[in-house]
Amino acid sequence: MADTSDTRTPAQIEADIKARREMLAETLDEIGARVHPKTIVGDAKAKVVSNIDHTLGRAYVGVNRVVTDVKVQLVREDGAPRLERIVPVALVVVGVVGLLALGTRRRRA
Repeated sequence: MADTSDTRTPAQIEADIKARREMLAETLDEIGARVHPKTIVGDAKAKVVSNIDHTLGRAYVGVNRVVTDVKVQLVREDGAPRLERIVPVALVVVGVVGLLALGTRRRRA
C-alpha cells in the first residue's frame, strides 16, 4: 500500500491552499475574459478582417498578374504600343459596347 501520510506542517498546507486558490482565481478570471461577449465579438471581427485582408491581397496579386500579362501583349519592351494588337482589341471592345447599347435600347422600346 502507498504511504498516505503527509509530512507537511499545517502552515505549509495553508500556504499551498492559498497558492492554489490564487491560481484558480487567475484561471477563472482568464476564462471569464475569454467568454465575455465583447471578447468573442472582438475575436470574430479580427478574424473577419484578417480573412478580408488575405482575400484582398490575393485578389490584388491576381489582378496585378493579369495587368502585367496584358501589358506584355500590348506594349513592346521599349514602351511603344503594339498597334497590330491594340487596334483589333479596341475594335472588339467597341463592337461589344455597341451591341450592349443596342440591346439596352431595344429593351426600352
